[in-house]
Amino acid sequence: MNTQNPHSVPPVVSAWLNQLSDPKTWQTWQTLQMPAAGQLDVQSIQKQLGDLGAKLDPADVARLQRDYADQFASLWQTAISSQIPAVTDRRMSAPAWQSNPFFAFHAAAYQLNARFLTSMVDAVQSTDKVKQKLRFAVQQMIDALSPANFLATNPEAQQKIIETHGESLTRGIAQLFADLQKGRVSQTDETAFEVGKDVATTAGSVVFENELFQLIQYAPLTKTVHARPLLIVPPCINKFYILDLQPQNSLVRYTVEQGNTVFLVSWRNADASMETATWDQYVDDAVVRAIHVVQEISGQDKINALGFCVGGTILSCALAVLAARGEDPVASLTLLTAFLNFLDTGAIDVYIDDVQIGMREQMIGKSGLMAGRDFASAFSSLRPNDLLWNYVESNYLKGETPQAFDLLYWNADSTNLPGPMFCYYLRHMYLENALKEPGKLTIAGEKIDLYKLNMPAFIYASREDHIVPWASAYASTSILNARKPGNNRFVLGASGHIAGVINPPAKKKRSYWTNDKIGADPEAWFAGAVEHPGSWWTEWSDFLSRHAGKQVAAPKKAGSAKYKAIEPAPGRYVKVRAE
Repeated sequence: MNTQNPHSVPPVVSAWLNQLSDPKTWQTWQTLQMPAAGQLDVQSIQKQLGDLGAKLDPADVARLQRDYADQFASLWQTAISSQIPAVTDRRMSAPAWQSNPFFAFHAAAYQLNARFLTSMVDAVQSTDKVKQKLRFAVQQMIDALSPANFLATNPEAQQKIIETHGESLTRGIAQLFADLQKGRVSQTDETAFEVGKDVATTAGSVVFENELFQLIQYAPLTKTVHARPLLIVPPCINKFYILDLQPQNSLVRYTVEQGNTVFLVSWRNADASMETATWDQYVDDAVVRAIHVVQEISGQDKINALGFCVGGTILSCALAVLAARGEDPVASLTLLTAFLNFLDTGAIDVYIDDVQIGMREQMIGKSGLMAGRDFASAFSSLRPNDLLWNYVESNYLKGETPQAFDLLYWNADSTNLPGPMFCYYLRHMYLENALKEPGKLTIAGEKIDLYKLNMPAFIYASREDHIVPWASAYASTSILNARKPGNNRFVLGASGHIAGVINPPAKKKRSYWTNDKIGADPEAWFAGAVEHPGSWWTEWSDFLSRHAGKQVAAPKKAGSAKYKAIEPAPGRYVKVRAE
């Protein structure tokens, strides 16, 4: 069980505050920022890399040192001739940096040293896995020690203090202490939103619940609906309302508007009572149970099902369990940015190895919680400048109030997971990639074989997704409907893991690619694909309607005689915060 004080300093803020007070940090900062005061300690860097199992060819080191010396000499010559050195880092591209030779030199020197450190890692003679982890660790340090993150070396923040007569500094300090109380760095104005009032507002009722999830049935918005309902299984790593933010960007509401009866799994935010919950329980006691309840309420032998991210993985496991039991309850399957073949796990791979997972298993593998705060920190570390340091600069150094943004409000509303469930997922899926091997995993007492899933499948991926790389999502086309690949539909959307998915047609943004010829090679598929402007939602809606059955009168009320409405949507579970 996680016993951490909910009001303790978040790790990222604690690290930043420690940097401000630790003399060693300033020595490191001087090395990065001010080579004139101290050149990079190449021998020390070599030793640290060696301690991590990496090797450097002396010839490569000598070459990098010569290149560095030449570039620094050129930079110094530029500075003493009163010219402004070129700075390409977008965080230091404002006039305040470029108009002052002192700050421009420091920014350019920082960039030079950062490039040198990166080149050192690139020259390492080791496995790709080791180099990836080294590159990640070095980049974390480089990003954390940017001059933009410190008041003493940020001319924009200093200029703002003068312009506001100190008010920006006062606001920044107040916002820092407010975040210390919340235990996280604010990315948006969280007072602008309330779950059930401003987000997760689509009307409906909770019609079933157990210790793992609530099942929501949404109210119809059309007089007639398709006979076969849709069950949505969102990720349990975060809240379901990413699919139901506000009416104008809600995938749930859009699907209801298209004449579908929509059911949705709302996962419980794990607490001490769920410390021993397993992957098998999430599959059998949650998703399998949800499928059966939806069948009973709708009176349909077959329903449609959609899984998003890890929700897609859990849903696919549930369908494989049911197939092993002789059940075939799904007319069509939709997977959104989901793994079945964990062949390339993208940016998260830096956290995946036997040692790290073994440590996690020792801590919470049998009982305990994977804290939502840890999830947030890990995902922020994958894109630290976008998800952390720009907010440190704007909120604390410049005293700017974060804007209200529903997606970032959702992003801050983290969830806990049961330790045993999470550790099973990491080891058997991410580390061993065992799910794609027929019969290798036994889940809920059944040997799992995804190749037996032969329902028509709509598989969506986002081209710039760093969580589920699109080629890995495409690999699902070789597993589902292996004997009838023509039953699969693969669509590639623009943008990333979340922004690519949440792309309503009315906004007429972005684009997507289609190609009916699905082969083994994703790059060959893309080479023959056609790009379409706008949202992929319309493509999916057409696919869903072909498998949703005839039109019938819309249900007059939620649930059934057996499953009566418990409470209005979005229900209690989604409102519980991890803190």
